[in-house]
Amino acid sequence: MNSIAETFKEKKLKLTPQRIAVYKYLQSTTEHPSAETIYKALQEDYPTMSLATVYKSLKTLVDVNLIQELNVGEGNFRYDGNVHSHPHIQCLICGRVDDICDISFEDLNEKVTSYTDYEVVSNQVYFYGECKECKAKKTL
Repeated sequence: MNSIAETFKEKKLKLTPQRIAVYKYLQSTTEHPSAETIYKALQEDYPTMSLATVYKSLKTLVDVNLIQELNVGEGNFRYDGNVHSHPHIQCLICGRVDDICDISFEDLNEKVTSYTDYEVVSNQVYFYGECKECKAKKTL
């Protein structure tokens, strides 16, 4: 919890209960929920929190690099509490997004630099396939 408090203090931002709740939710899951999913999950404990507040909290948390915003091509974003560089995989059938662990693309930015005149500052790597559950349903 110190990291969020220290980050907000350093950035001179107000640390609201709603921002803390959104951050804690993302730290408590390995799923990659949408803003709507987060909103629904927090409704019971925060009945007065609006969907707009969730979106604003997410934007602020992304801006201060406490969470990642993932664009997996669904027309909306997903969010990840793990800000360390790692690839993701999305099921083409159910849309589930998972982390891929124990593989690093840390050197990818350096490799790409020789193919472009851009200064590469970051990347996001996505893979697509069928999850185990969806694949099992197809064989039934």
